[in-house]
Amino acid sequence: MPAAGRDLFLPLYDPLTKLLGFEAILASLIQQAKLQAGFRVLDVGCGTGTLAVTIKRQHPSVDVVALDPDRHALARAERKAIRGGVSIQFDRGFADNLPYDREVFDRIFSSMMFHHLRRSEREPTLREIRRVLKPGGRLEFLDLVSSSAHAHGLLARILHPPKPIDQKADRPLLELMSRAGFAEARRIGDRKTIVGPIGFYEAIAA
Repeated sequence: MPAAGRDLFLPLYDPLTKLLGFEAILASLIQQAKLQAGFRVLDVGCGTGTLAVTIKRQHPSVDVVALDPDRHALARAERKAIRGGVSIQFDRGFADNLPYDREVFDRIFSSMMFHHLRRSEREPTLREIRRVLKPGGRLEFLDLVSSSAHAHGLLARILHPPKPIDQKADRPLLELMSRAGFAEARRIGDRKTIVGPIGFYEAIAA
């Protein structure tokens, strides 16, 4: 699915996410990852590359790879990286069939991507993420919580007012992570936004 739900809306995606305060949200996600020099990280479903570029700017010694199936979003991401003066490997591909060897990443990021997946794609995606993570590596995960995840596309979601955060709503997600081979899968924080409640998650590759 395109980053903004429809190719037509792609030029609006970055201005809208900035207006909605997602720069601060992504900064919190990066902070929770505790990146170290020499780490290799993957941004799955990178969209227009904001997270990947921010990671590389803040941590120049980290090797950043970013993947997305949308060639239009990837083109924007590559231009953003060039403007930012950072070197990032951008690849086109799908999250449930990652084009990487086993156990090559120290951290994998997923930001506002998972709710776009069909239910049948979610566990295979998590298994693929686990496959390419080093043992002890971590998935740093950000997404809508519970029923807020039903709306597809940013422009559709902003029409829905924020909902209360159900503390048990993410149990199916955490169970999926466990079945996919992650240990200590947990929600470590949340934030209410105009697009709905957002959860910050972390899971360790067992």
